[in-house]
Amino acid sequence: MALLTDTSKTTKLERYNSYLRRVNSTKLLAASWNFLFRATLLTAIVLILLFTLHYPPLLAGHHLSAASAHSHRSLLSSSYGGSAWERDVRRSATPRRHGGMTVLVTGAAGFVGTHCSLALKKRGDGVLGLDNFNSYYDPSLKRSRQNLLSRRGILVLDADINDSNLLIKLFDVVPFSHVLHLAAQAGVRYAMRNPQSYVASNVAGLVSLFEVAAKHADPQPAIVWASSSSVYGLNTAVPFSELHRTDRPASLYAATKKAGEAIAHTYNNIYGLSITGLRFFTVYGPWGRPDMAYFFFTKSILSGDAITLFKTRDGADVQRDFTYIDDVVKGCLGALDTAQKSTGSRGGKKHGPAQLRVYNLGNTSPVSVGKMVAILEELLGKKAKKNVVTMPRNGDVPYTHANVSLAEKDFGYRPTTDLATGLRRFVKWYVEYNGVAVSRAKGKGKGGVREERRGVDTAGVASA
Repeated sequence: MALLTDTSKTTKLERYNSYLRRVNSTKLLAASWNFLFRATLLTAIVLILLFTLHYPPLLAGHHLSAASAHSHRSLLSSSYGGSAWERDVRRSATPRRHGGMTVLVTGAAGFVGTHCSLALKKRGDGVLGLDNFNSYYDPSLKRSRQNLLSRRGILVLDADINDSNLLIKLFDVVPFSHVLHLAAQAGVRYAMRNPQSYVASNVAGLVSLFEVAAKHADPQPAIVWASSSSVYGLNTAVPFSELHRTDRPASLYAATKKAGEAIAHTYNNIYGLSITGLRFFTVYGPWGRPDMAYFFFTKSILSGDAITLFKTRDGADVQRDFTYIDDVVKGCLGALDTAQKSTGSRGGKKHGPAQLRVYNLGNTSPVSVGKMVAILEELLGKKAKKNVVTMPRNGDVPYTHANVSLAEKDFGYRPTTDLATGLRRFVKWYVEYNGVAVSRAKGKGKGGVREERRGVDTAGVASA
């Protein structure tokens, strides 16, 4: 009997020990899974933060330099937000004249954006700029423009139009009466190498801005934005009129701008946004874009490098309706001044029909690219080395010519600067900005690049 009792106790003890081992094993396993889950969650959070802070913005495309990518900031950065930041934003955006506009200028460190911002500020309007300083061309030129704007009391935020949180924040801080939307991925040929950047900026970026303006801004601003003469594409009727067909784009760049005009129609129709599109024709002048022919031709002529001139397939000269920056600025300000108020309210409710317009801004006087080179040769006192080739199928068109009668009727747009005068002012700025020496053209006396000081201030900015 005692033996049976001992055996029973031993069995119970073994069962109890087995139970303890299972419990401890379960607790250890649970603790291990809990630790693994927390470690995985922490790692994921760290990776998301690193991705958010350091991944290059979509708008800048796939060719951002490391420095440019890291310089981009959003609301996640401590640089934006807070009372000091809001004070700086309001100071820049506050008008100095009675009845002045409060304008958000996107692409403010760009060529047209810089000139328009200066002209608005000069007449007493409030201006806040926004630019992502991407590396499509040398960002140092954009930084120089930013410094110029800063000296005139204009703040340019280093930010992206696809950053909707930032845009919402800006419209909360400042009740913008107008938006001058000039941010875009420019250039016809670059679209063949980096097409995604055009969709990201010219389509997604435009939608991002319209969404915030329609649904979050109070009041809704009137919007003037940069379309392009490229929308005329394969159109052969000249001069190009706003009534001509624009459904045959010759490049992806043109297609994105045409898409932008269709998107503008949609937001005007649904949300009551007042929207004006401006079709620019080959804008040139001081502080211009290095990817434009007049700019890199000047650089090549001075350095002795050959330039490439295109002929059409039937041997004709390529012609452009070169439009000086002063004239374009007057057109932009005229469009802003005549823009009617949007008819929607915060939340996107439309209360009535809203203004929807599109205008050509050109010079109305096409000039062959060969003639443009001849003017540069005279101004620089040096002959160009030329390679003449047949125009490739890269999206360029052989001829542009603007009919501006609608812009003249609606807001008095009248271009007044001929190509020779405009290029003289550009060359003067170019040699001063880059510190290069240029010999005077023969037979010009007091002319050449040292002439035409009127219209260009000491910073090399053409007056508007």
